[in-house]
Amino acid sequence: MKKAFSLITLLNQIRLFHGLAIVILFTLVFSACEKEIDDQSFQQDEISNAVMHKNDGGGLQRFDAQVIQSWYELMLNLATETPGHTPPILARSLGNAGVVVYESLVGEMPNHHSLVGQLNGLNSIPQRKQGNSYHGPVMVNAALASIVKMMFQNASTANLNKIDDLELATNDLYAGRVSQQIMDRSIDYGRAVAEAIYDWSKSNGGDQAYLHNFPADYIPPQGADKWVPTPPSFLPALLPYWGNYMTMVPANNVGPVDPPVPMEFSSVVGSPFYNAAYEVYEIGLNLGPEQSEIALYWDDGVGTFTPPGHNMAIALQMIRNQQLNFYQTAILLAKLGIAENDAGIVCWRAKFNTNLLRPITFIQSYLDPTWTSLITTPPFPTYTSGHSTFSGAAAAILSAEIGNAISFTDSTKIAHGFSPRSFNNFTAYAEEAKESRLFGGIHYSFDNEFGLVCGEQIANNVEQLNW
Repeated sequence: MKKAFSLITLLNQIRLFHGLAIVILFTLVFSACEKEIDDQSFQQDEISNAVMHKNDGGGLQRFDAQVIQSWYELMLNLATETPGHTPPILARSLGNAGVVVYESLVGEMPNHHSLVGQLNGLNSIPQRKQGNSYHGPVMVNAALASIVKMMFQNASTANLNKIDDLELATNDLYAGRVSQQIMDRSIDYGRAVAEAIYDWSKSNGGDQAYLHNFPADYIPPQGADKWVPTPPSFLPALLPYWGNYMTMVPANNVGPVDPPVPMEFSSVVGSPFYNAAYEVYEIGLNLGPEQSEIALYWDDGVGTFTPPGHNMAIALQMIRNQQLNFYQTAILLAKLGIAENDAGIVCWRAKFNTNLLRPITFIQSYLDPTWTSLITTPPFPTYTSGHSTFSGAAAAILSAEIGNAISFTDSTKIAHGFSPRSFNNFTAYAEEAKESRLFGGIHYSFDNEFGLVCGEQIANNVEQLNW
């Protein structure tokens, strides 16, 4: 198949007739690359080849991968349009979606293992009925439709309708090619897996946290080194209890994965902490055009798809660029989602364990009361950098799954008025995202350095699971 189409793109472009138009267009594309599917369609050797050889999936496999991508594209759109879906909350949604996709499909991926018993508290998943056939894309479509609704319960009526529209349009692509019995069985199973994962997620903490980003009962500690609300909005602390929630991977609980204690606070001229703050101050006064562009490009603040969403958008672009098949797409997005979820928890744990003041607070108190940062300081403590942690984790997963010798151009923000940015490998993009927080004036260098390392460790623990 020469060209991959995006269901979400079509949904956005064809508002009046989107359901019918999508079905007609994808029926044409689908017919060109798919044969009749019945109870005998998925042979073990075919699946093995699809899983083991990233470019051997064929048109059908790449087409089906687009079904998964379309749901993730919808989630990123929902994150920008639904109140309260801040970075850790979106990361949690991406993590749960990834587990749903993987667990729905693991039964048809040879030599792959369920995450039951491997992830914290995940003790059971509904099992397929022995001797019955299922259709992977239909199953995943139902599972993702269910989990996305559960993760975005506060979405607008129009956006909830988009979820229904995408589910129905995707099912229409396979209707007539898959027996109704297999369709129904696959839909029921996908929904059952999604329900089980949602129930599990509630036990880990954070359910519907988008309604409670700023809990009124949180009282921040006091002290010269402690975080205080920052200009211009002076918002209270965002998700101060997030670090208390359960990570998905046991190795990412409190322990070696946590960053070291930050350097000792001091306002004495020439002390290490003073010098770290002065670095932010001096760079802010002398920003060059390239530094400013980098800071703004990676801002990913309020009203955007956020840092974990930016990382996921890059992954979706890589799936298309590398023509990953259906199963590879599922595995990559599961690993990346779990890593981003845990990155949010571990980072927020460090933030509210240390409660260290932001550079703007130090600089305005001890260096220059008129100084301000290029980008707006978000409402939570400084150590460690969230974007550095999220990006470090994502780059490490992408490097492990695709390889770190691939140059690429990030074009995910063209629609937002930014020029694309090119990198020699995934590590390079994470390094630039890390530096962007220093250029933007919202983090000390040590926030960024230890955040990046922490994210890489989290990703390594994800990769070490028995996949």
